[in-house]
Amino acid sequence: MLAGLAAAGCTPDAAPLQGGWVGTHPERGHRLRGELPAGEGPLKKADVVIVGAGIAGLAAARALAGRGVDVAVLDLEDQAGGNSRGHRVAGLPCPLGAHYLPLPGPDAHEVQQLLAELGLSRQVLGRTEWDERHLCHSPQERLFIDGEWHEGLLPPAEHGTTREQYRRFSALVSQAQRNAGFAMPTRRARWTATHAELDAQTFAAWLDRAALTDTRLRWYLDYCCRDDFGANADGVSAWAGLHYFASRHGFHAPGDEAGEREPVLTWAEGNGWLSARLAEPLRERLHLGRAVLRVTEGKHGVELLAWNEATGAPERWQARAVVMATPLFIASRLLAAPPDALRQAAGQLRYAPWLTANLALREPLLARPGAPPAWDNVRYGTTALGYVNARHQSLNPTPRAPLLTAYFALPTAQRGELLKQPWQHWAKVVIDELAQTHPDLPGKIERIDLCRFGHAMSIPTPGLRGLTALAALNEARGRVVFAHSDLAGYSVFEEAYTAGVGAAARVRL
Repeated sequence: MLAGLAAAGCTPDAAPLQGGWVGTHPERGHRLRGELPAGEGPLKKADVVIVGAGIAGLAAARALAGRGVDVAVLDLEDQAGGNSRGHRVAGLPCPLGAHYLPLPGPDAHEVQQLLAELGLSRQVLGRTEWDERHLCHSPQERLFIDGEWHEGLLPPAEHGTTREQYRRFSALVSQAQRNAGFAMPTRRARWTATHAELDAQTFAAWLDRAALTDTRLRWYLDYCCRDDFGANADGVSAWAGLHYFASRHGFHAPGDEAGEREPVLTWAEGNGWLSARLAEPLRERLHLGRAVLRVTEGKHGVELLAWNEATGAPERWQARAVVMATPLFIASRLLAAPPDALRQAAGQLRYAPWLTANLALREPLLARPGAPPAWDNVRYGTTALGYVNARHQSLNPTPRAPLLTAYFALPTAQRGELLKQPWQHWAKVVIDELAQTHPDLPGKIERIDLCRFGHAMSIPTPGLRGLTALAALNEARGRVVFAHSDLAGYSVFEEAYTAGVGAAARVRL
C-alpha cells in the first residue's frame, strides 16, 4: 500500500504528482440530459452539416468538399479526430486513443486511396510499396510472462497441449476464411447462414465447443477481443472473434511458415497523425466546441440547435441535408424524429469505456530479462492492454527516456466510476499496473495525462452484426444519413472511414 501511495505522490516527502484529465469533456455530452436552452441564437447555413468530427465525419466532409459542396462540421470537442486524436506531453507528441492502422486489405478501397493520397504508399510495377518511415519499427511487440520479456504477444507454448491448440485454432481460422468469407470493411463480405450462426453465440462458447480451452490461448484471445472490441471473448460474438483474425492477418501458430504478424502503420501521435491530415484541409469548415442538442428534419431541409461552448450561447444551423456521424445512441437522442431502425440499433448497442494515460518519464526504465523494449508491451495475465512507447518511431539514436501510452478497456460497470473519480485515483490504477513489470517506474514519472472515453467502442455482442436495422441504416439515403463505425457493430478506423465516404455518396442534395 505504501508503494501505491508513493506512486500517487502522497507520501510526506514526495512531490505532488503532476497531471490531469485531457482530451474529452463529458459534461458537454451530458447537456443532452437537460432542457433545451431558451433563445434561438444566430443563424448559420451550409449545404450539408456533419454532426461529429471523428474519422467518419471527417471522411464524409472530405468527400463532399471534394465535390464542391458547402460543408460545415460540428463537434462538441475542441479538437477533431474523435477516438483518433493526438496529444503532447512535455512538448512531445503521443496518442490519446487509437495508435495504429493495419495495412489495408484488398477490400478497403477507400482507405487504400486515402493512404496513397497522403503519400504513405505508391504503386510500383503493380505492387504497393509503403513508406518505411511510417511502418512500425522493430522490435514491434513483446510479452512479459514467466518473469521475463518474450518477443511477440502470443504466449510461448509451455507444453505440447498449448502448441496443439494454437495449431487447431489456426486451422479453424483458415477454414473460416475459405468457407465463410470475411472482409474489412465487414460489409464487403456476403452475409450467409454460417455468419448468422456464428453471430448468434459468444466467441467463448464457440471456443468451448471446439475444445479450445488452453489457458494461454484463451488469455491471448481475450486480449485480442479487448483490444479491438472492448470486451472479453464471453462478451463478443463468435463472428467478431473470428473476424478479428480472418479479415486481416489470420492466426499463425509458433513455427508457422505462413509468416509474421502483418506490419502496421504508426506514428508518435498514433492515428492522430491521420486525423490531423484529414482535418487540416477542412479547417475553415470545422466548428469545434459545438454541442449539438437537436436535429429536426423539415419539408425543405434540416434545422439544428447547437450550444457554442466558447460564447456560452445557443446557435442555429440550417442545411439542405445532415450527416449524423455520431455514435448511434447519440444520433437517436439528437433527432427529433428518429427512424425505427435507428431506435432499434441504438437499443442493441453496448459500449466499452476506455482510459488512456500518457506518462512522461525523467529517465529510462531499468532493463528486465528477455526481449528488449518494443513499441507495444503487454503483461500476461492482466486485463490491461499494455503500453506503447510514443518515441519508438523516432530516428534519433540518442538514448532518451520513453514516453509511454497505457491503454485500459474497462468493464461497462465502471463507466460511472471513470467519470466520478478524480484523475489521481485513475493515475494510481495506471501506475500500479505498470509497476508490475517496471518496479522503478513510479519514482521516474515527470507527468501523467489521462483521457477518458465513456462510450469509446461499440461491442459486437451476439446478434448485433446480423441486425437488420444496422443493414437499413447502412443503406439509408435522403436528407439525413448516418456515418459511424457503429454501423459495422465495432470500432476501427477502416469501418469509420468507409462509412463516412459511403454516407457522402448517399446524402440527398
